[in-house]
Amino acid sequence: MNSDFHYYATYCAAILAGYSHEEAQDIAYSDQLVDFCTRTLLIKLKGPASAATTQLQLELMDARTGRIGLQDITRIWSSFHFLPYDLQAQPPKRCFRRYKQKYRLICKPNGELLVPTVDLAKNKSLQAVGLAMHVLADTWAHQNFAGTPSLVINNTNRYFYELFEEGDGYREKKISFRHSVSAPDDLSNSVYTSSLYSNSENSIMNLGHGRAGHLPDYSFIRYKYLPAWGDYEEIVKDNPSDYWHAFIQMIYAMKYLRGEYESFEPHRYDAQAAEPYRDEIERIIRTRQTDASEDWKALGKKLSGAEPEPFDIDRYQDEYSKAPKDEKDDTFIGRFILAALAQKSMVTNRIYQSGSKLAGYSIDYSAKGFKGIKDFKMLIKNAAGGKKS
Repeated sequence: MNSDFHYYATYCAAILAGYSHEEAQDIAYSDQLVDFCTRTLLIKLKGPASAATTQLQLELMDARTGRIGLQDITRIWSSFHFLPYDLQAQPPKRCFRRYKQKYRLICKPNGELLVPTVDLAKNKSLQAVGLAMHVLADTWAHQNFAGTPSLVINNTNRYFYELFEEGDGYREKKISFRHSVSAPDDLSNSVYTSSLYSNSENSIMNLGHGRAGHLPDYSFIRYKYLPAWGDYEEIVKDNPSDYWHAFIQMIYAMKYLRGEYESFEPHRYDAQAAEPYRDEIERIIRTRQTDASEDWKALGKKLSGAEPEPFDIDRYQDEYSKAPKDEKDDTFIGRFILAALAQKSMVTNRIYQSGSKLAGYSIDYSAKGFKGIKDFKMLIKNAAGGKKS
């Protein structure tokens, strides 16, 4: 998803869930920060590099794709952008055994890790809420791809068609992909930018939905294609429907986090809260544009009576950098870092417990003592102190 949904749509969902304007701003900012919190930024701030929630293109280009490098990439992208759906899933017959573990990292909505992702934010900070909403929303946009480099899992082929509503059905138009990162997507001619083809299984060109370009990130588009793992069965991706469900699931999830429900359940949504604005929301989602920020922003102002401030990556950096060491956890970025470490630790552990080492090793420190990356000691300290992370 792009910033229009991760920032402004999340703000709208938070208002409809009962948060104040100020709270909704913090949630939306934290949601969007997931796409900016790189190792480069954390090193600049002298924060824990292990809290990175994304990677710059330059970081990925420099990344090694040996076992350790792949584990690092997988920890980031599977934890925050491609949450695995079923870690025990059985691959199609045509998926070779050695790719089984990668197949099990494929992302879909309402998977086994969604509830623990949302529960991690329960009784925690607004930053934790925003981070959880980013992960939740991306399960809808990024479904059918995996957060680990894999030609066998993430590649696509020339069978790729955009679907336009026409009468009672759809008109198909073949999609063309190009590989110039400087050229904007040409919506009028269905020409989109995607990553270069690489026949290397572990090339970063085969990470996530790179081979499908930005199509999963556009709310308006419908398309069909053949996934590399799909046994030659086409997938029809209906983004307008998926983005609507992501929006109303965020409302329900945030109402749970505010205490309106005793538990969070997958496959449950709050369409009622959004119903008075459904026509406007669906118009925004379906409008054929690469950036719907202004439309979501206008809706946010209508809902709260206040205008959401634009996202500014520099806003909280001085607060964190200048805070004494023992007070950094209580800054905006400090609380976000704790939430990021908790999410990455949970997902890595669940992948490891499934029998896969694609995201690295995970040890139960309560049983065997702490033997992991020192950055994660912050979680133990925070839990022991009873602070809200």
